[in-house]
Amino acid sequence: MTENSTGRPTAAAGVLGAATVATGLVAGVFYIFACDVMPSLARSDDRVFIEVMVNINDVIQNPVFFLSFLGAPVLTTVSARQLRGSPHRRWVWAALAACVLALLVTTVVNVPLNDRLADAGDPARIADPAAVRERFEDTWVAWNVVRALLSTVALACLARALFLHRGAYPSAYLASAAGSRASR
Repeated sequence: MTENSTGRPTAAAGVLGAATVATGLVAGVFYIFACDVMPSLARSDDRVFIEVMVNINDVIQNPVFFLSFLGAPVLTTVSARQLRGSPHRRWVWAALAACVLALLVTTVVNVPLNDRLADAGDPARIADPAAVRERFEDTWVAWNVVRALLSTVALACLARALFLHRGAYPSAYLASAAGSRASR
């Protein structure tokens, strides 16, 4: 984090750090779905697959998840505004673009698929659960990979911006030590 003249971290560095953490949490959720949850569910029969996905989609809608899911683009937007004059602002803007695209994929593709799956009704009473699953699974999985990649790109861009932001403002302690007799 950058430091001001008192050697304390600045608000801009704190917001950039928080945006990086929130984005990392979101990227991790999408990543674990791509690498574990969906491949594990692929082994289940159709009714179990539908029941578990409906349960996951219901449970994930909670304040803790929404704090990071919506907090990531909000914090990245605030960070982009705060760093608009800095040389590494492009990394934050690139992160914001990737973050917004991941949010767009979620709201335009994944959430409507989740809603259609839930609207199919009680998995025990669905006449053709294989058809319901067929209309959901491949499309949802493919677009989840897209949003996982976009979120990971956003995370990498924010991490790069955080690294550059820190390097742009050396520590007041190190700067004072560099000029002392002890360092010569």
